[in-house]
Amino acid sequence: MDSFPLGILRRWPAAVMVLALAACTTVGPDYQPPDDTWLTGLEESVYGVSVTLTPEGGQDLSNWWQQFEDPVLDSLIESAREVNPGLRLAALRVLEARALAAAAGATLYPQAQTVTADAAYAKRSSGPGESGFSSWDAGLSIGWELDFWGRFQRGIESADAAYFASVANQRDAQVLLAATVADTYWRYRIVEQRIDILNKNAEQQGRSYEITRQMFEAGQQSELDLQQAKTQYLATLSSLPALEGGREQLVNALSALLALGPGDLREALASDAPLPTDHTVVLDELPGVLIQRRPDVRASLWAVAAQSAQIGVAEAEYYPSIAIGGSLGWSGNSLTAVDSVGVVGAGPALRWTVFDWGRIANNVRIQDARLQQSLEIYRNTVLNAAREINDASIALDKSSEQRVLLAETVSASERALEIATTRYREGYADFQRVLDAQRVVFTQADRKLQNDGQHLIAIVAIYKALGGGWSPDQVQDMLPAATLQQMQDRSDWGDLPTQPVQDLVQPPVEGNDPTTEPTP
Repeated sequence: MDSFPLGILRRWPAAVMVLALAACTTVGPDYQPPDDTWLTGLEESVYGVSVTLTPEGGQDLSNWWQQFEDPVLDSLIESAREVNPGLRLAALRVLEARALAAAAGATLYPQAQTVTADAAYAKRSSGPGESGFSSWDAGLSIGWELDFWGRFQRGIESADAAYFASVANQRDAQVLLAATVADTYWRYRIVEQRIDILNKNAEQQGRSYEITRQMFEAGQQSELDLQQAKTQYLATLSSLPALEGGREQLVNALSALLALGPGDLREALASDAPLPTDHTVVLDELPGVLIQRRPDVRASLWAVAAQSAQIGVAEAEYYPSIAIGGSLGWSGNSLTAVDSVGVVGAGPALRWTVFDWGRIANNVRIQDARLQQSLEIYRNTVLNAAREINDASIALDKSSEQRVLLAETVSASERALEIATTRYREGYADFQRVLDAQRVVFTQADRKLQNDGQHLIAIVAIYKALGGGWSPDQVQDMLPAATLQQMQDRSDWGDLPTQPVQDLVQPPVEGNDPTTEPTP
């Protein structure tokens, strides 16, 4: 019987390898963007009547607070963007995600699994002489698992998507920070003005009380008028501590946003700028377009892409893991009778989990369930974004309507006080009419101020809901140089902090240019 040709035996592993490489594929579903075509159906009516929509000439949403022309607010937000701990934490997560993405990319290359080296020396004393013996050896083992089924590629895809999600989350933190600083600042300004009005009314009521007291002591006024004047005066003063306490709490809130101690910010908040209650919001895009640009929506979309790739990572466990292994060794000793020995070996290795009792299948199901969860989270994020825009627009519309009515109410109450005071002096009306008129003036002026505050807060809310207030910073701009240097001294970060931040409007699909920077 003829023996099997040895040449064929030597060539069959190479043939199998070629066939396997030709059959390489990437398992798992490719990313499919969620269906959000309904966003295109969102009409201009979502903005309400207080928002002006023009094809061209819309406001710059990236620094919307500058349109208020308040230097104090500009300074507060600029400082907060530099020192806010929450924003720094978001930036550090970007750096972490970048390192994780770089680590995922390393799986495509050969890995040095073990490196060994040792040496020994022995000395023997016998009689008048001594003899010694030394030996040494070193070894290197390398393994390279080939990505036949795309497990590593899917892992890289997932890590890249998670990185872009971290970038979007950092930008969303910018949006939230700017809105929070502006919201707190306007609340502080309103409380300051409410305190001013209260003090002015208390001063006026105090004079009325003093006059009434003097007239009572002179027998020209009844005790009822005196007690009524005193009651109203003290009631007004009793409102002052709550307002002053609220003002200090707002100062503390702003101080925390700027990483300052309680009360450190009080002097910096002094401002003569008028409240921008006549500010108008002018946009050049429909709500559906701006919702898709919101950083939190974009981050949620990247999370879908990251989880989609995890299904492929899990499914790759169904298939055999094929690797190429190699080893290099060298050993020797000081005995001249024995030569040093070098060893070189290489060959394929296969690992295949045949019996897993449903572990792999259930892991695929887990990843698929998580993908569906991320899709629902994305949908909920988009729905909430649309709701936030409409809620802010409604608040803006209604506060605008109320402003007109309250302005007329304050004007009418001031005129009524003027008439009541004149008639009292002329003896045609009792003092109670004057007290009632004073109370109405104070109440209506305070209501108008509170409405002004609600109006400004609604303006801030609509800019926040539109996703305005972020800039495409690089990593080295997100963190202080001292922090980056401290981390570099502690661990070698290489060029990761200085690599440019690239972004996409949405996760990668056919036709997208990954270097395109979206409009804020």
